[in-house]
Amino acid sequence: MLKQERQRKILNLIRAKPIGTQETLRAHLERAGVPATQSSVSRDLEELGIVKHHGKYALPHVNGDSARGLLSLEIAGDILIVAKCLPGRASAVAVEIDDAAIPEIVGTLAGEDAIFIATRDQKSQRAAMKKIWEFFG
Repeated sequence: MLKQERQRKILNLIRAKPIGTQETLRAHLERAGVPATQSSVSRDLEELGIVKHHGKYALPHVNGDSARGLLSLEIAGDILIVAKCLPGRASAVAVEIDDAAIPEIVGTLAGEDAIFIATRDQKSQRAAMKKIWEFFG
């Protein structure tokens, strides 16, 4: 299973039910047919910026959620968009963008606080920016 798919499932599980330990999360993943080790779950939680709140895993909320970590979008050339994110949130934001299945987007590449978003052409670039803001609005 691809890391991105596992991380998407982790985000969905944390949104859907209260989970307090990595072992519980790993067990939920296994039941959902997603094999995972404790160390991969630990790395995923860190990369996704998942925090513990009142003993349960949660997505961090900053300034009214700050668009779930997305701070800005900028055009870079004819087909790229650079998304600036809160530190440590780029991977989680990229997973959400990929989950949105925006047809104009060819793919994403996330670092710690930035994402490169590739689009099909210049027209798709502007449409994708609009759809990303609507999705995170």
